[in-house]
Amino acid sequence: MKTVRINAKSMHYTPLNQKIRAAVADGAEEIILDNVLGQRFISGGLKGNVRVIINGVPGGDLGMLMSGPTCIVNGNAEHAPGNTMDSGMLVIHGSAGDAVAHSMRGGKVFIKGNIGYRGGIHMKQYEVEARPVLVVGGTAHSFLGEYMAGGLVLVLGIGKDKAMIDRGIGSGIHGGEIIIRGEVDDYLLGIGAKKFEFTESDLERIAPIIKTFCEQFGYNPAEFLNTSYTKIGPASSRPFAGKYVWE
Repeated sequence: MKTVRINAKSMHYTPLNQKIRAAVADGAEEIILDNVLGQRFISGGLKGNVRVIINGVPGGDLGMLMSGPTCIVNGNAEHAPGNTMDSGMLVIHGSAGDAVAHSMRGGKVFIKGNIGYRGGIHMKQYEVEARPVLVVGGTAHSFLGEYMAGGLVLVLGIGKDKAMIDRGIGSGIHGGEIIIRGEVDDYLLGIGAKKFEFTESDLERIAPIIKTFCEQFGYNPAEFLNTSYTKIGPASSRPFAGKYVWE
């Protein structure tokens, strides 16, 4: 495996991303970034099967428009990792900020810890070929899955009494699904969101995703396959239709 190591200390994000792209063009299969501190757009638009290991805290829009690579963050991440991502995988060994997986169109984002507000906002899906997945090991703040049009958001609530305690879950959702470990109080649901029965077939469907998540962070998947979940989806494909006047 051809590995390239880059010291990102005090480097502006533009030359850093140029170095990453040059390494990929030169055939690098693994790129290790040391001393990352707030540089934005890392792996933005990157294509191929390269693995990018980030030691530090990447800035906003990690993996934006990314198609294929795997990014592993040994730390926290700022806002909107996975923004409009097409395919590939982000693995964050910490927590992340607001708007995680914003408008994500494919691939997987795995967060070991917590995320901020509006996680999964505007996630979308093309048939079955491009179905984005966001898995949060901890909890998420308000407006999780806001305006979701497709994909899956899964919240495991590891180490929490309740996986979700903030309001607005699925506000304006009109596609996709939000699955939360344990019970979810009705008052936490946003406008247009509705609870649905979580079935054995649902568990079978998400089991491979849970197992992949656990592989990344060293958890035992049995802990998450022998428990209850709450499934939340759209009450209507047009949740705000009643807000408009049609002539």
